Amino acid sequence: MGLTVGRIVHYRLTDDDAVKINRRRTSGASIAERIAISQWPLGAQAHIGGTARGGDVLPMMIVAVCTGDAHGVNGQVFLDGSDVFWSTAVCVGDGPRTFSWPTRT
Repeated sequence: MGLTVGRIVHYRLTDDDAVKINRRRTSGASIAERIAISQWPLGAQAHIGGTARGGDVLPMMIVAVCTGDAHGVNGQVFLDGSDVFWSTAVCVGDGPRTFSWPTRT
């Protein structure tokens, strides 16, 4: 299969990826509490979603194929929530911070 823009592959999160994702997320209840005490700007955008964990396998859309000295692909990883995670220079493999092709069914 060719590496082309728009292809969906499976990306495996690292522990560090999960920390970055979870750190920028909040909950609806937390937002409501902060609005009640005027510590949340009305209209502000928030990231809400399930807890990310290292080793999670999630769909990633390839948005750029690296050429020249760089290897791999850049992509948007679709999370269980209202946000995505940007990952760059990802190569095919079976460990953390790699992608694999989905199994054909």
